[in-house]
Amino acid sequence: MIVEPNGTIGILGGGQLGRMLANAASQLGLRTHVFCPEESSPAFEVCAGITVAAYDDQASLSAFAKAVDVITYEFENVPADTVAFLEAQGAIVRPGAKALKTAQDRLHEKEFVRAIGADTADFHPVDDLKSLKAGLDKVGRPAILKTRRLGYDGKGQTRITTDDSDLSAAYDKAIEFAWAEVGAAPSILEGFIPFEREISVIGARSHDGEIRLFDPAENVHRNGILKTSTVPASTSEETNEKAFTVTRKMLEELDYVGVIGVEFFVLPDGDILVNEYAPRVHNSGHWTQDACAVSQFEQHIRAVAGWPLGDPVIHSSAVMENLIGAEVKNWRSLAQEKNACVHLYGKSEARDGRKMGHVTRLAMN
Repeated sequence: MIVEPNGTIGILGGGQLGRMLANAASQLGLRTHVFCPEESSPAFEVCAGITVAAYDDQASLSAFAKAVDVITYEFENVPADTVAFLEAQGAIVRPGAKALKTAQDRLHEKEFVRAIGADTADFHPVDDLKSLKAGLDKVGRPAILKTRRLGYDGKGQTRITTDDSDLSAAYDKAIEFAWAEVGAAPSILEGFIPFEREISVIGARSHDGEIRLFDPAENVHRNGILKTSTVPASTSEETNEKAFTVTRKMLEELDYVGVIGVEFFVLPDGDILVNEYAPRVHNSGHWTQDACAVSQFEQHIRAVAGWPLGDPVIHSSAVMENLIGAEVKNWRSLAQEKNACVHLYGKSEARDGRKMGHVTRLAMN
């Protein structure tokens, strides 16, 4: 399926990623139709068609599928059953259900990464307090307990730091507290990694198997939320190539079409471990809007529409900084900075921890 100019891309989800995808599609002469349950979604302001309905509203999903040429999604928590229903209606959904379902469960994601020959932190499935204690004996402490599903931006996870010197009562209390912190939901326990830095690779694969990769970005998080992404990363060519190899393998094994974001831990010796992947455009790739001729958003639209992929080469070094909560109020001073590109998401309420926009500062190569 190739979507010609004036065709329509359907997008499941109406957040800022959907907004930026819709903007990128318009540059290529393509329309977008956004399906989202929330009435005041940022993407609604910049798309040609809107459907406000629940993701299990089959009548609305059927009408949506008939109104578009191809469908994609802007976040990984779209129900897998929604995608399965759309595909059963004959709709083309890119990326497909396999990538979405795997990413939605952290245990299955880790197992997939290991299956393709890549490394991860030690992990252990957790279903109750007994298996949590068994997991701590396996992966050691400190460790990170994460819900298997629906966690993002530091949500749905907690750190366990208690060690063998703690009294038994304190140890039990710490474990019980951690279990309560994740809502006593099926979880995964991951061993703590003494990494040197975090990087991510934004990759894309077309319907005919062409793969293009953007340069790795070096990421810094604050309170579990990405704060900055810097390109080029301060990593060796050998480390970068290892990350590229894993990303290519992941795209091929998932039979992926579209843009993917893969996060890595870089160890002191330059080796890498996969942290997680996102089956969509990724926050750590926002710098591509201003430092590349083709952004991750345009690349994703090209891929799902069946167009040739663009050249991901960078023309400028860049530091992307997320504007979180009240930081967006500095928009006026940011707009006055030289070589600073300001992107605001049109959200009305600047809540703590909420991504309100980003600014990318360029240094021309």
